[in-house]
Amino acid sequence: MTKATEILNNPFLNKGTAFTQAERQALGLTGMLPTQVQTIDEQATQAYAQFQSKANRLEQRLFLMNIFNENRTLFFYLMDQHLVEFMPIVYDPVVADAIEQYNELFTNPQNAAFISVDAPDDVQATLKNAAAGRDIRLVVVTDAEGILGMGDWGVNGVDIAVGKLMVYTAAAGIDPAQVLAVSIDAGTNNETLLADPLYLGNRHQRITGTAYDVVIDHFVNSVKQLFPEALLHFEDFGRANAQAILDKYKNQLATFNDDIQGTGMVVLAGILGALNISHESIKDQTFLSFGAGTAGMGIANQIKNELMQAGLTEAEAKQHFYAVDRQGLLFDDTEGLTPAQKDFTRQRTEFEHPETLTNLAAVVKAVHPTVLIGTSTQPGTFTEAIVKDMAAHTDRPIIFPLSNPTKLAEAKAEDLIKWTDGRALVATGIPADTVTYKGVTYDIGQGNNALMYPGLGFGLMAATATRLTDETLSAAAHALGGIVDTTQPGAAVLPPVAKLAEFSQILAEKVAQSVLDQGLNKEPISDAKQAVADLKWVPKYGKVTFA
Repeated sequence: MTKATEILNNPFLNKGTAFTQAERQALGLTGMLPTQVQTIDEQATQAYAQFQSKANRLEQRLFLMNIFNENRTLFFYLMDQHLVEFMPIVYDPVVADAIEQYNELFTNPQNAAFISVDAPDDVQATLKNAAAGRDIRLVVVTDAEGILGMGDWGVNGVDIAVGKLMVYTAAAGIDPAQVLAVSIDAGTNNETLLADPLYLGNRHQRITGTAYDVVIDHFVNSVKQLFPEALLHFEDFGRANAQAILDKYKNQLATFNDDIQGTGMVVLAGILGALNISHESIKDQTFLSFGAGTAGMGIANQIKNELMQAGLTEAEAKQHFYAVDRQGLLFDDTEGLTPAQKDFTRQRTEFEHPETLTNLAAVVKAVHPTVLIGTSTQPGTFTEAIVKDMAAHTDRPIIFPLSNPTKLAEAKAEDLIKWTDGRALVATGIPADTVTYKGVTYDIGQGNNALMYPGLGFGLMAATATRLTDETLSAAAHALGGIVDTTQPGAAVLPPVAKLAEFSQILAEKVAQSVLDQGLNKEPISDAKQAVADLKWVPKYGKVTFA
């Protein structure tokens, strides 16, 4: 392959028709592109017109992914111009369709690293090959056992890691040449995939136990060795592994689990935003988590930590929580509890008839929650009767049906507003239209992790953090929860995605300052804001150098 061909095939170097005549001569590109030299703005106008011509959102995503594969700078320049429109296409909910059809649609590995549990000795070489000499500062890894609300999708789940990194760059300005998506292919228990002749992953059941743990350990140690400055972001691991992995490695390097901490932080920020509107204290709330998996317990844990920051003991904080899963209310003698669930169980002696608390309606009637959080993936389970029962015992019920994609949501925002006569403070897991009720327009906040993790991750990177602490998580949640207009009737409890880049910058600065205040920075840094500004990447063409 000639030098010119390598440049045109390298998405981090390629400018396409924007290479000047002088660059074309110097790089050996003369005659390899149409004569006209375009500006990046002209390229973006042309590309957006093609985008609009596509028949549906999945085709639009495939078109955008082609640009991503060919020219990273143009992709992010275009995404900067159309952030709100592109977010649900490059990530949730359209990414769910792309994952389900990954085998049929596959054309490009998108610079991801594919680690096989069957080849533990190849872990370091895999990461090194995928990085290709790039200075990796951020790694997003998934084993795809718990993809969104969809479950186990094997190697197809790599699209989650790729999409997450797109949002990091678009929202916070992380250099796309410094990121790496990683798939840990541990097999799959998805029988549809195993029976699919086009499936691209390991064709066996998921490996568990020691063999799995060894690969994770090889992976983390290789990241520490090859990319010593990198933040490690775990994504969509199953409930049996997610918390255990985070607990094992969180004090070894700067690491973050988005499903446990990210979801928890966004929901906490939404609750803080809601309480800013209702003028109530978090210490006076009763929390009911419907869906006690990785996300549900991560949320509960984050809120518990916030209650402790507010002055409660751990035992006092736990008394504010009720967790409901498939079995109903979780008690300390419930069989098959995960380690995360054990922190939020109740005792049967607290209730006159504990044997009746086997469903959400019964628990709501018994405990009168003021905050109802849904991560159950059980559509329509926040019924009118349940919501009206809750609203009868609290003036401003806080209700967050967070399951996604759309078809899995526990309730619609419009119904929640109507059933509570406009009193509910609502955030949803998927984008929701404004709701007009009795002359008031209600903006509906989206409990989207993208509101939190780009700014959080960027701040940790800018501050060269050695680890992520509860203090830093709280600082980030308060910063996000404070960006609400409490004077506006129908105000959203979370800021809109339209201002994502703006408040990601604010979050990054708050996070970086928190790291510095705790003395957890590797490099000497005196000014958090300057550190964030110095690291920020913007999508514009620079000088191309090629060894």
